[in-house]
Amino acid sequence: MLEITTNPFIIGGIGLLLGVIVTIAVRRFATDRGFIAKPKADRWHARPTAMLGGVAIFVATISAAFLFVPMSKPALVLLAGSSVLFLVGLVDDILNIRPYQKLIGQLIGAVILVSFGLKMPITGNELIDIWITIFWVIGITNAINLLDNMDGLAVGISAIAAIALAISFAVNGQVNELIFISVFIGALLGFLVFNFNPASIFMGDCGSMFVGFLLSGSVLLSDTGGRSRGVFAILAVPVLILFVPIFDTTFVTILRKLWGRKASQGGRDHTSHRLVALGLSERNAVLMLYGFAIVSGALSIAISRLEVTQSLALIAVFTIVLTIIGVYLSKVKVYDTADASAISDQNSTVGFLINFSYKRRIFEVLLDTILVSLAYYFAFVLVLGQFENSENWDLFIKSLPILIVLKIGAFLVAGVYRGLWRYTSVSDFITFSKGVGLGSVLSVLALLLLYRFESFSRTVFVVDALLLLFALIGSRMAFKLIRQAIPLPMHTEGRRALIYGAGDGGEMVLRELRNNPSWNYLPVGFIDDDPLKIDKIIHGLTVYDGNGDLPNICDEKEIDEVLIAIRDLSPEKLRRLRDISRDHNFELKRALIKIESIPFD
Repeated sequence: MLEITTNPFIIGGIGLLLGVIVTIAVRRFATDRGFIAKPKADRWHARPTAMLGGVAIFVATISAAFLFVPMSKPALVLLAGSSVLFLVGLVDDILNIRPYQKLIGQLIGAVILVSFGLKMPITGNELIDIWITIFWVIGITNAINLLDNMDGLAVGISAIAAIALAISFAVNGQVNELIFISVFIGALLGFLVFNFNPASIFMGDCGSMFVGFLLSGSVLLSDTGGRSRGVFAILAVPVLILFVPIFDTTFVTILRKLWGRKASQGGRDHTSHRLVALGLSERNAVLMLYGFAIVSGALSIAISRLEVTQSLALIAVFTIVLTIIGVYLSKVKVYDTADASAISDQNSTVGFLINFSYKRRIFEVLLDTILVSLAYYFAFVLVLGQFENSENWDLFIKSLPILIVLKIGAFLVAGVYRGLWRYTSVSDFITFSKGVGLGSVLSVLALLLLYRFESFSRTVFVVDALLLLFALIGSRMAFKLIRQAIPLPMHTEGRRALIYGAGDGGEMVLRELRNNPSWNYLPVGFIDDDPLKIDKIIHGLTVYDGNGDLPNICDEKEIDEVLIAIRDLSPEKLRRLRDISRDHNFELKRALIKIESIPFD
């Protein structure tokens, strides 16, 4: 080992330099020897790309670790287990071994760790802790392997997770572990230079298995303070550090099972693929997932310093956000529609689950139960500060069940559960306000009758009502907000249509056309006689001049149909539109409530 420095940035820089140099060499070797990943139907890349990039990550990490990192017993054990996984992945890249053979290799690596004392001290029962650790290591290893489905995704997410782990080491004063992980971070970033879109080399299974195993094992080195704070901290910190691969694996596994597909088979149905299907570029999809990884990593650092209840509240908020995003992404069609009908025939249990998944009201009630709890908790925090170890905590605990029952009941009475999220409007905000107001009044009255409202803060209930109202509106507007940020993909095929009328009726027609792709319409733009609306943009479509330009616009845009969205169109105007439609070969239809043909006599 060279005694150069203990500065993690310098050590990481050396790892990065080694990663760049070795990656260049491995890429040339793989290209010359024919180790190339060719495009496949169930794979994302569209051009032949060099493989064996994991060799570069492995060589850079191992070399820098033995040169610059003080080698403790846990570090040596972790490198030994990771080397086993690297070799298993390398054999798979070259010979394409079976899944169960890879699983045996993963078991061997995990057994190496637990045999030398590296395990999660969760239950206090050594045998149970050993199996939990084995499950953790194998699960994360496969999660990183599944996440390796788009240029730069798995390596970048792993680097972010490793950085979060490095910060945890630094905060806890674990210098040797910090230097160790800094080398690994450098090697990952050095490889990422060539793996980010457009990638010129893939890391393959030898890379994903090595990276996943080393990451999951490195988490076992972290002193999260969990031994003094209980099971929660021991579990929450590592899970959050690696939340993105865990989320993606869980998301894909559930949806594949629901659609009667094997969880282990390849496919373009991962989180990243769905983001691209929604219209994001590959780079932007990967960068968005980087953002989620950064947030979850920061959260993992924060909760190690917070009280358990505060940590649970933050995690609940984060989980709600990701759950809503997951529900939205699940709407992206990545399977053949024929598969849906086959499910009920092949597996009645899965069919029941799919039918159950459409029971949105159950989801709404469960979500609102969490929102009521979070709003009440954060109201206490904002008004009273740290209250977990005071008499206010007892007040919170004994009053929370009462608030949940009364407020959910008030929402039901006020009509909160009658609307559809996708059509949430200002009138719904009034309904939400009534529900929150009624729930707050009933809660105060109940506490007054039961406990005479002794020691309760009036300010807490005012803040609670405001927070709950914002939470309700935010959750119901979530799909609209996500659709604005990541719109559902627009169809590029269908009958090209102009919407005549750029008012409220025309906007409604456009929404209906886009919400019902089975109608087979492709909206091209609006046309209107009002000169003040000309050249304006409505939901991405231009408003054209209807005063004499309709024939030219229809010819230029190759219009198949003009849909009239004006209720009080004059008979003279309608006759003129009929004449134009005959001369320029397009259909004329009304589209006020439903699309219907206009008779010519």
